Amino acid sequence: MKRCDSIIELRSILKPLRRAGKRIGFVPTMGALHAGHLSLAHTLKEHCDLRVCSVFVNPTQFNDPKDYQAYLINIERDAELLEKEGVDLLFAPSAAEIYAGGYQTTVSVNEISKPFEGALRAGHFTGVASVVTILFNAVQPDVAIFGEKDFQQLSLIERMVGDLKMDIEIVRGALVRDSDGLALSSRNARLSPEGRRQALAISRGLFAAQQSFSAGERCARALEGIVTNEIINSMPNPEIDYVSLVNELSLEPLETVNGRCRILVVARVEGVRLLDNAPFHMD
Repeated sequence: MKRCDSIIELRSILKPLRRAGKRIGFVPTMGALHAGHLSLAHTLKEHCDLRVCSVFVNPTQFNDPKDYQAYLINIERDAELLEKEGVDLLFAPSAAEIYAGGYQTTVSVNEISKPFEGALRAGHFTGVASVVTILFNAVQPDVAIFGEKDFQQLSLIERMVGDLKMDIEIVRGALVRDSDGLALSSRNARLSPEGRRQALAISRGLFAAQQSFSAGERCARALEGIVTNEIINSMPNPEIDYVSLVNELSLEPLETVNGRCRILVVARVEGVRLLDNAPFHMD
């Protein structure tokens, strides 16, 4: 696996490959890689000839500077995992490389960034949209993959690519769970054994809501209530940021399941924000 940290070097490596007709795939990450990230890289293999993965902890999408400073980076471990997966190129730029002196341009995706994470984390999605645009311009991929776990982020990227007429195919990577049902996240490492046990209430609630949906329940409030009650009844001090059934395309909250929908959930366990979601489709 080749490795570079500058955009000039990145382009010099990819330019002849692109001219040779190679289809370039891209997996953007913030490092601290786990099986969920690696599943994205593995899935992408079916859609391209060579795979580029970036590891860049983006400071502009942290609304709390302390979270950025506390973010764990182990680029050598990440590189080893990516090489084992067979990724062709690792792009690991510094913040100075991405945000050169005098940087003042941002990208915003207006409506889809307002609710949920956007309402709770001021400036977060402008940071996401801006850095992804920069990375897309640097890599110039034919196809890129984003995971369904951060579903609002995925929706925002799909909207941005469509609105700006970027010639990039966006592939949805399936949400990956641990054997106990917990959605994989680098944040899980911050949970104590007891906190992890409590966190399982989130996926348990989603699975119960899916079972109720399969049995015929279509009311959004009822399905949301199943998830909420499971969390409340399983945690001594439940902290729920939101539980909402939304349209997958617009992220607008719904009263009943209609078409392709998701329940989006964020709950805090031991101060750790955990995101999860589950589909509710009527095709």
